[in-house]
Parts: sequence; C-alpha cells; structure tokens
Amino acid sequence: MKKMTITAGIVFSIFTAYAQSWTMDKAHSRLVFNVTHLMVSDVEGKIKNFDVTVSTPNDDFTGAVVDLTADVSSINTDNDYRDKDLKGAGFFDVAKFPTLSFKSTSFTKVDSKNFKLKGNLTIHGITKPVELAVEYGGTVTDPYGRVKSGFEINGKINRQDFGLIWGGKTEAGDVMIGDDVKLHINVQMIKG
Repeated sequence: MKKMTITAGIVFSIFTAYAQSWTMDKAHSRLVFNVTHLMVSDVEGKIKNFDVTVSTPNDDFTGAVVDLTADVSSINTDNDYRDKDLKGAGFFDVAKFPTLSFKSTSFTKVDSKNFKLKGNLTIHGITKPVELAVEYGGTVTDPYGRVKSGFEINGKINRQDFGLIWGGKTEAGDVMIGDDVKLHINVQMIKG
C-alpha cells in the first residue's frame, strides 16, 4: 500500500511539474445556447459570467483537463420577461442552483484541429455525462507577449435530462419550446 501511495505521488508530481495551466480571456470568450421556439425557429441566449480553466500535460492539448463554471443568474436572451422566467423555479431555479459546471473526463485528439471532449455536466443539481466537439483554432502570441489558444466547442443536450421539464403548449397543442439545447462556446485561453 505504501509503495502504491509513493508511486501515485510521483506520477502526480511529474504531471503537475510539466502541466501547463491556461486561464480564460473573458473579453474574447462567449457561452451561447439555442433552443427551438414553437418548433419553427431558434431563440439564442448566453450566459455572461462564466470561467474556464485548462491544464494540459503537453503542447498539443491531448489529455487536457477542462473545468467550466457558469453563473446561471447572468443568463441573457435579450428579453427581460423570458430571462426572469428562465431564472425562476420553472427552469433553472437560480435561488437553489446558482451555478452550472462541467468537469472533463477525457480530451482526445481526433486530428490536428479537432478533439472530442467528454465530461460531466451539472445543471439544476443534476449531473450527466456529455460529449462535445472541439475545434482548435491555433496558438499565437499577442502584442503583449501572452501566449493564447482558441477553441470552438459545440454540442447538444436534452434539457429534460437536467430537470428543466417545463412543457408549455400552444392553444393548438404545439410544443412551445424544444427539448434539445444546442451549446456553442468560443474560448480564448491564456497560458500561465
């Protein structure tokens, strides 16, 4: 047992000694979602206050650990009435569940520009595994000497899986909002 503990400590020390930490450039990052309304068009919203951190053992990001936390009370759909509704007990219930989070379980390279990101998404107090597609935009040094990398992340979840079960219908019996929520996240990360 002692030998296993020492070995685990050495592996952790090696990983952390070589791991590169990245923080999000908030001015150049967006978390957007789309939901179908009346089954004919999408309504777009965003969560304004969110943060992403990345720790990676190498320069090509394979095996990176990704953490995202978002303040659900910062949800914005450009409609005050709808935003108030989304924050209420019928949807996100921000009084009880003020944040949502994502913690990666794997970050696998598909090709030179694409990755598969798997992890656990927690919304409304419910945690479910999700898989997201990640497109790597590249790495550059900005005019201030900071190394930056860009990523576009896309995926789709079912809102009912996370307890967001409001299901209003029109007078004709049509569904008011769809169950599928399309996620689109653009992040610019700063090394160090």
